[in-house]
Amino acid sequence: MSDAVDLTVLYATHDALRRELAHLDRVTTAADRDPRQVLTTAAGWTLFKNALHAHHTAEDDALWPPLRRNLAGRPKDLALLEVMEAEHAAITPVIHAIDTALADPGGGSLRLGQLTDALVRGLAGHLQHEEEAALPLIQRELTAEQWDHFSRVHAQRIDQDALLLPWLLDGTDEPTAQRLLARLPAPAYAACTGRWMPAYAVLDRWGPDSAGSAGSSTRHRPAPGRSPQE
Repeated sequence: MSDAVDLTVLYATHDALRRELAHLDRVTTAADRDPRQVLTTAAGWTLFKNALHAHHTAEDDALWPPLRRNLAGRPKDLALLEVMEAEHAAITPVIHAIDTALADPGGGSLRLGQLTDALVRGLAGHLQHEEEAALPLIQRELTAEQWDHFSRVHAQRIDQDALLLPWLLDGTDEPTAQRLLARLPAPAYAACTGRWMPAYAVLDRWGPDSAGSAGSSTRHRPAPGRSPQE
């Protein structure tokens, strides 16, 4: 097992996605709120989609390909990577179907509830499967250089929305938060702690009409805000 492959960011991302799935489940099953109105206007739904897209595309582009090369001649392990990619691919159409249902003025809450339930179950199952089967394989087989490349790509994808790093840190314990923040270069650290985290802190992610405030606070990070290795 390689000590150079620190899976902190993957576990933190998975925990954040599970946190938002719980919010999504509560929103769509609450009796006192219209889930269509909440999801249409809530910043939480947009942030969730952005974070999931950043995470999954980083894995598809920069994690599975080098791991596949390292596993050449090992059909059982290669089959696992195909399953991981297939699980990613199965989630995207469900999200698109939810957005389509939200955009349909005549759409009912029943269909929306079915779709969000499918998303919650499907993504939660994928995260558990990845942690149990793929992450140990990653830690055993990926080189330090390959992991560093993936880490940079993952950070760059998260960098596309200034609120996603505070979103990722939300609810993490202090040691995890410090490990993630310590990887930031000084300009990005200052921007995160001085601007992005305060902007995120006042955001009611799953309240109605929160999308506007998220949009006004979201901006691209400056170019120096990459990886501390750069």
